[in-house]
Amino acid sequence: MTGNIVGAAVNIVIYKRSGQKMNTIDFCAADQRIQELIRRDRLPNASVCVCGPDGVIFEKGYGYRDKDFTYPVDGDTVYGIASMSKSITALAIAILECEGKLSYDDPVARYFPDFSVPGAPKDMVTLRTLAQHTAGIPPIEPLEWSIAMNSPGRDSKWIRNMRASSPNRMDRIEQIIDYIARCPYPTVGAPGENMSYCNEGYAVLSYVVDQEAGMPLEAFCQERVFAPLGMTRTLMDNDCVSAHSMAGDNIVSLFEYEGDTLVCDDHWSVLPPFRGCAMVKSTARDMAAYYRCLSNYGVHEGRQVLPRAAVERMIGAEIPATDQAVYGLGLYKRVKAGHVVCEHSGGLHGVSTKGGLLLGEGYGFAVLCSLGDADMDDIMWTLYNAVTGLPLSESHRWFCPVDRVFSDLPMLEGSYIAHEGEPAVVRVDASGHVRVSGHDADLVYCGAGRFLAMDRKDPEKMRARLEFFFRDGRAWGVRVGSRIYSRETEPSPA
Repeated sequence: MTGNIVGAAVNIVIYKRSGQKMNTIDFCAADQRIQELIRRDRLPNASVCVCGPDGVIFEKGYGYRDKDFTYPVDGDTVYGIASMSKSITALAIAILECEGKLSYDDPVARYFPDFSVPGAPKDMVTLRTLAQHTAGIPPIEPLEWSIAMNSPGRDSKWIRNMRASSPNRMDRIEQIIDYIARCPYPTVGAPGENMSYCNEGYAVLSYVVDQEAGMPLEAFCQERVFAPLGMTRTLMDNDCVSAHSMAGDNIVSLFEYEGDTLVCDDHWSVLPPFRGCAMVKSTARDMAAYYRCLSNYGVHEGRQVLPRAAVERMIGAEIPATDQAVYGLGLYKRVKAGHVVCEHSGGLHGVSTKGGLLLGEGYGFAVLCSLGDADMDDIMWTLYNAVTGLPLSESHRWFCPVDRVFSDLPMLEGSYIAHEGEPAVVRVDASGHVRVSGHDADLVYCGAGRFLAMDRKDPEKMRARLEFFFRDGRAWGVRVGSRIYSRETEPSPA
């Protein structure tokens, strides 16, 4: 494919705000850096938006939304947002809690009597543990099975392998609940102990909203979130039919790289039970407005349209604010240069996204791209940095090397496995060499049990963030990004 990757600018401004923290925000320089990042990462498109206290202060579409590189992205272009959807589901639960219809501390079994996590008391697995990914559920296959079994037009070796291994169509929530209850893999801690990202938990939360709202999650979000915030190009749908109807022809096609070749299709992921987990379609403008409203504790255009207590529940004082990211209820929370950042990324076939906010400061951000398996961090960090006055290239990485070595490398030695889709294995040897995602890397110590896996051939390239968990003199698991991989069982001596 050929074409001019960087499209025309839309509403680029210099925004001035009085006060001690911020003065002039130079989005012209940010725009130039974003163009460089798009070229560097060979992105076919991106849509970015920043909403400030007075509305949209920066908005631009880059590249093209179709396979022929004919139609430029603009502010109305609709994208999938994948896991950015989770905070919307968490917000729906929080609104219902404010209305006295449920509590985040309710056991999940109150809503689904057959729900259980192997080895855990049912009363300890709550809506909160699902929303914070701390229920102890290890990485498992149902989301990947659901995609493979229900997404029309898709074919690949991975799709065929997933279809061959799936026990059913994974198109009903009862099938997910049944699989969690009889999960063949070890849990990754007691409920509330360790965070390990779990899409299946948010699938279950979607159906809790159905029960307590008296209407489907999709309708509740439309009535209580999207409409009050003026998000007219946002909806939650599973098969993208409604999104196409809403968007007209201004909706992206889906891109992937196969080796060095950019390929394109319109085969959206369909995964019926995972509605509030990953199925919102939106624009960067709508999502930036949503995050700005959360930044303002539910205030939009001068009106309290979301309950302040609901936003406080999600990302307020109950969630620690430190320089290390902590998962609240649907959003990560961390501190950078005195600013509290809450954010989430998303990824599916042909979807790579990131959205965030500066808590209490009235700023919301969104970066959407229709290339699968792409990293939006550098573009998002450029926007954060422009607003907060940091150098545009400043990293927000919170795994930072320390000036000492880890003294017990043999405790890490072994293989660790996760079963989210096809099994993924991380192998570590006693010298600190690691094999992760098909790449050879070296461990760089970041304090406690944290390491960066830096590519051996390109030591400036990070391959993974690793955090090891220890018991009885060795690591029993490692969190790779946000998922905990468990140590593989070693064969018994002959």
